[in-house]
Amino acid sequence: MSSKQVVEVSTSKTGKHGHAKCHFVGIDIFNGKKLEDIVPSSHNCDAPHVNRTDYQLIDISEDGFVSLLTENGNTKDDLRLPTDENLLSQVYHRKTLFEFIKDGFADGKDLVVTVMSAMGEEQICALKDIGPKN
Repeated sequence: MSSKQVVEVSTSKTGKHGHAKCHFVGIDIFNGKKLEDIVPSSHNCDAPHVNRTDYQLIDISEDGFVSLLTENGNTKDDLRLPTDENLLSQVYHRKTLFEFIKDGFADGKDLVVTVMSAMGEEQICALKDIGPKN
């Protein structure tokens, strides 16, 4: 199962086989794709634990990997700039998230990226401009 945000829940009446059903509609938090699931209303559903962490952007390599400064002063170098079409369509000041990060870094701005993580996946999902570099 993937990490998704539930956007709609509906229930059906008990049928001749005995169980009412719940119909869940969700949006995958990493790629924006719509997902649906139907489960008996008497069953439990798992919910992923989603974390959001802010990191200062230190560098962007030519192959799209970012170097991020962690809270304890170490670097995190295992994430790429977002390339998913749904994320690229997020608009920040008339630019895509991808363009805004690359252009802001090239212009010498201090940038903080928000990384969302759940179920073993991580992805840059937002950006904050904290001003020009000193």
